Amino acid sequence: MDLALFWSQMTANPLLFLAVTLTLGVILVNGWTDAPNAIATCVVTRCMPAGHAIFMAAVFNFLGVFVMTKINASVAETITKMVDFGSDPEEAIIAISAAMFAIVTWATLAWVFGIPTSESHALIAGLSGSAIALHGSLAGVNPDQWVKVLYGIVISVSLGFGMGWLICKLVTKLFYHMERRKTEPIFRYAQIFGAIYSAFMHGAQDGQKFMGVILLCVFLSNGETPHAVMPPDWLMLLCSVIMGVGTAIGGKKIIKSVGMDMVKLEKYQGFAADIAASTSLLFCSTFSLPVSTTHAKTTAIMGVGAVRRLRAINFAVVKDMVMTWLLTFPGCGLIGFVMTKIFLWIF
Repeated sequence: MDLALFWSQMTANPLLFLAVTLTLGVILVNGWTDAPNAIATCVVTRCMPAGHAIFMAAVFNFLGVFVMTKINASVAETITKMVDFGSDPEEAIIAISAAMFAIVTWATLAWVFGIPTSESHALIAGLSGSAIALHGSLAGVNPDQWVKVLYGIVISVSLGFGMGWLICKLVTKLFYHMERRKTEPIFRYAQIFGAIYSAFMHGAQDGQKFMGVILLCVFLSNGETPHAVMPPDWLMLLCSVIMGVGTAIGGKKIIKSVGMDMVKLEKYQGFAADIAASTSLLFCSTFSLPVSTTHAKTTAIMGVGAVRRLRAINFAVVKDMVMTWLLTFPGCGLIGFVMTKIFLWIF
């Protein structure tokens, strides 16, 4: 699918234009609410200024999307197969538009309160709620693909916390007898590498999910059954640029919540959290599991904080985050359901 053909289809089909525009809006929101998690620790430990970190995140988000999609595009395929929007192309596109509107609404509310919600889970919940509204039953949800979400939650949270604790403990042991002043330059550059790794894996995970939605829109508008296809390079670049713009617009608020309010981090702790979270994302991406960057990063930071003592973790902030995560599936799914009914009535 080349860009000229895609543009001609969009301009000829107002509903497809609406669905794709709203999906790009979700990518923008993802940039300011989710992508900052990748660079939060690097900024708050003063390894990089926020502006430089945001630019770096935009570059490596694109490389993550591009490289991982070329190697393994299975996360995008999982998203396209997760729900069934029926055989009516017009109703299907309307339902997807409603789902994207629901996600933007949910994510914007979370951003207003400075809570790093999961756009990945909002995406899955919104699509599922819209498919249920379209079918009037759970027949629109594919349980074989949906179960991967549950596996992903358990694995990413467990790996994030466990590896955060283990890597931080190992670093503490290895550098125990070295003067703190001498370790500062080492972990400054190590954490910059960790932030690059995090931004790369965020793009690898989230970029694929949203490209999967845009491809799903195209399939349905053409009356085609969703199938495996390699996303074109221009689509990877488009998603990455919009995500980077979103990070530049609103990233600082989420950086504060993740990197400062939850645990007071030093450079070696930020490095441990970045490596732990990114490796968790890499593992899940390899096995086609759509997971949350937010889940992996925040649980990794909690694991790092637990090395010293559990009291180092601000559980009031953790409680707010967990409540948001728990409410995302029913909350965003319900908004998707209601908006689908409204959109079908309007259009």
